[in-house]
Amino acid sequence: MRRGTFRDDTVDYAAVGATQAPDLMSYPPERSVPAEESWRIGSGEARFQTASEALLSWSAQRGAGLELKDVRPASGPMYSGVSFDAEGNPIAPSRSETDLRYDADGTPYVGAGTTVRVHGRVRGLRADAELRVIFAVEEPRRVGFALGTVGESVVSGEESFMLDWNDNDEVWFTVRAFDSPRALFYRLLPGLVRRRRRELFTRYLRAISPLYATPA
Repeated sequence: MRRGTFRDDTVDYAAVGATQAPDLMSYPPERSVPAEESWRIGSGEARFQTASEALLSWSAQRGAGLELKDVRPASGPMYSGVSFDAEGNPIAPSRSETDLRYDADGTPYVGAGTTVRVHGRVRGLRADAELRVIFAVEEPRRVGFALGTVGESVVSGEESFMLDWNDNDEVWFTVRAFDSPRALFYRLLPGLVRRRRRELFTRYLRAISPLYATPA
């Protein structure tokens, strides 16, 4: 089990971690547009493991047509999260070094605190940004991470990517996000934010699921 959390004031929005709020869709951060989709992408441990490897090696972003540049893992130790003893009492968080992993191209896997620059276009609109991994989770039945904008993006906000292998053996892929328009044309035409997000969600799904399941 590995769980990492990274908080840094250099992200360009205040509601860090809000993609994990259960009421995100009803009460999104101020002036932001929320979005959420979940898809069943198969069942069984093999499907979960394959999807997890794809997700942590940036396949969702690459599959969305985004080029990754300057992937920089966090320097120094990462936060390992709160754990509990046998009686349910919290144990003080500890800090430990992360074992870096790399894909076939030598790109570091997702890890808490990693910074990455992405370049690309979504339906003809620029999708360049500098992003930071806010948290990363690797558990026996749950794997995922969240990305927050640092700068250079037409929108400001966060998106999370989570895989869950449920007790009924189904594997689900969930993406949640909130975007606050920064570029003038997005502020004038807020519908573009939703259109951009729908397109990105579809691309993420195609990258992670060979089944391309119907949204729930």
